[in-house]
Amino acid sequence: MSIFELKNRHILLLSSNKLNGTVQQDMLQKLGNLTSLDLSYNSLAVNSSSSGSFPPQISTLKLASCNLNVIPNLKNQSNLYQLDLSDNKISGEIPNWIWAVGNGKLINLNFSYNLLVGLQEPYSVSDLSALDLHSNLLQGKIPKLPPNAVYVDYSNNSFTSIPADIGNFLSITVFFSLSDNSLTGVIPESICNATFLQVLDLSDNNLSGRIPPCLIESSYKLGVLNLRRNSLHGIISGTFPENCTLQTVDLSDNQLEGMVPKSLANCAKLEILNIGNNQFSDTFPCWLNNVFSLHILVLRSNKFHGEIDCPELKGSWPMLQIFDLASNRFSGRLPQKYLTTWVAMMADSAQSELKHLQFEILALSSLYYQDEVTVTSKGLQMELVKILTVFTSIDLSCNNFQGPIPAEIGLLKSLHILNLSYNAFTGPLPSPVENMRQLESLDLSVNNLTGVIPAQLASLNFLSFLNVSYNHFVGKIPTGTQLQSFLSTSFEGNKGLCGPPLTTDCTNSSMLPPPPPASPNSEIDWLFIMMAIGFAVGFGAVVAPLMFSKKVNKWYDDCISKYKVKFVSCQAMPN
Repeated sequence: MSIFELKNRHILLLSSNKLNGTVQQDMLQKLGNLTSLDLSYNSLAVNSSSSGSFPPQISTLKLASCNLNVIPNLKNQSNLYQLDLSDNKISGEIPNWIWAVGNGKLINLNFSYNLLVGLQEPYSVSDLSALDLHSNLLQGKIPKLPPNAVYVDYSNNSFTSIPADIGNFLSITVFFSLSDNSLTGVIPESICNATFLQVLDLSDNNLSGRIPPCLIESSYKLGVLNLRRNSLHGIISGTFPENCTLQTVDLSDNQLEGMVPKSLANCAKLEILNIGNNQFSDTFPCWLNNVFSLHILVLRSNKFHGEIDCPELKGSWPMLQIFDLASNRFSGRLPQKYLTTWVAMMADSAQSELKHLQFEILALSSLYYQDEVTVTSKGLQMELVKILTVFTSIDLSCNNFQGPIPAEIGLLKSLHILNLSYNAFTGPLPSPVENMRQLESLDLSVNNLTGVIPAQLASLNFLSFLNVSYNHFVGKIPTGTQLQSFLSTSFEGNKGLCGPPLTTDCTNSSMLPPPPPASPNSEIDWLFIMMAIGFAVGFGAVVAPLMFSKKVNKWYDDCISKYKVKFVSCQAMPN
């Protein structure tokens, strides 16, 4: 408590420690010369009352996470320009006197993460530069915006409508978020009047209608356009300009259709393109091959079709870390050239710099827009609210890819998730898979893979999910604590597999893989030929009649039905 006897102290910053106890407001009044106070993010409780006051000269007051239940009395503060009362338990309405605090000097106000339900009428929003009201219980129409606000965050509330002229109040706004509300109606075209807007986030609402063409054409200034999880429909009209500055485009989980504009290739700084869970009907976007900055490409759950092999493309996207084409109509082979150029998936993650994908708002301001993405891992959907640059994933499930899995897959030694399930891949699982030491989830189920399961698979120490069911693997499951720790369902549907965790005994010679074929120069084994002819005659006389019996036909129908159920389950995977 002796710290409050330092009466000449001007600055007291104690934030982000493990201090506990209660700070009485009258203790703070002793620090008459205090201009800056920060007690945020400790285990402190600031006991404030509506009748008390703070030192008169205070200009910066930060009491985030200080167990406040009411807004302190700040009416007489004439110098206050920065106020942070976020992450408390303040309820009720925001009092209208708050806008006059500091005699017009207040420029930064943060009430986020509280229990506020509205703004007291009448109110006249002061000349704030930053207003953060996100994560409260605010409802109704979007309130009047500060005329000169650069940063406005109203996300995670219960607002229901956007004023048609809202863009006219965003003349110098750089960051504007209304995500995670209950907004209905269309996106107002006036939003294009926000000539300095770098981040626009309208995600997780009930907005309908089309994307205003002017929003696409004004992307020469936007860095982030996030409209995901709405009910937007129609085609994307408008042209992305040649000087497009978009870094993040997220239009996922809507009802958009048609073709993806090829002018999107003008966005040379594009790092994230997520258009999953829509109705796009197009071929693979080969025209993105010159966007070398691409980190994330998500096309899942659309109607994309054709091969993904671009003839004019020798390989691209050295920064690619998440590649999701699941639940489309792609076909053909998986091109080897891609796997040899995705450098970010080859890097040693232990030596890679640990960073997040984010968009910097105003250089040197320490403000960032945090990118998010949803991936499927270990059979479950997982939302990454912070995307580490070392996280890597490939999901090609629920398509019609054919041919062998390229041996070059083993080059992706830092890959964490690989899902090739529900396709038509053939041939053996390439042994270079042993190089994929960071692999945590491997799903190869429902394909036409053959041969033995490589013993090297048992050496992948980080592998915590494996599914090779419903293929044509044969032989003994490699022994090792890693593979034997999985459920038997991970291996079911392979009639030639045996050994733990399956109950099938490997002592039966029929369960072992067949010997290699004889060389062309081998002598003809007439005994084998005579045995084969005898078997054919016996099959025709005994087994063939069963093909027409009701019991056999029912068994056949059951098998087909089982496969259909699995196929439907793929198409009906949660979006």
